[in-house]
Amino acid sequence: MALIIKNRTIVNDDWTVVRAAEDGTFPDVAALPAGKVIVPFALWKAERDALVASRGAAEIGVWLEPDAEPADVVADFDTVALIAVDFPVFRDGRGYSIGRLLRERYGYKGELRAIGDVLRDQVTFMFRCGFDAYAVRADRDINDALKAFDDFTVQYQGAVDQPSPLFRRRGAAATDKASA
Repeated sequence: MALIIKNRTIVNDDWTVVRAAEDGTFPDVAALPAGKVIVPFALWKAERDALVASRGAAEIGVWLEPDAEPADVVADFDTVALIAVDFPVFRDGRGYSIGRLLRERYGYKGELRAIGDVLRDQVTFMFRCGFDAYAVRADRDINDALKAFDDFTVQYQGAVDQPSPLFRRRGAAATDKASA
């Protein structure tokens, strides 16, 4: 069974990511693998009712492509078990924006998973954008990727994990110290 990092812990991944065939077609709902599946958002939009009827919402997640509009999935927050964002290549950073938008603008509270070309160098930055699960590329050491959370002890700018930038945190600490 594959492993993922979830909430800063390595766990078994009981989800299967479904991708389109080389010709761009999606498999029939009946032909999907057994168990929990993460389907492309395009397949979800086309077959939502059939997917929910065949599996139930607890066994369906959706994944967004880097050029997807995160607002399109907002209506489905309560219907899917997780949302994944695909990082097809290391240098494609559009998924970071999708993660921040889902968390900050649209208030998504569920599991937000990074899939695709996920490497150690990205994990900390993905976390700062709101991701809490990471399917590290199969040819990479997941234990090494887990260590990325310890690479930086202080973050200067505000983000999902720490909305207040460092200068504001320092200012607040100085004010608290002066008033004590």
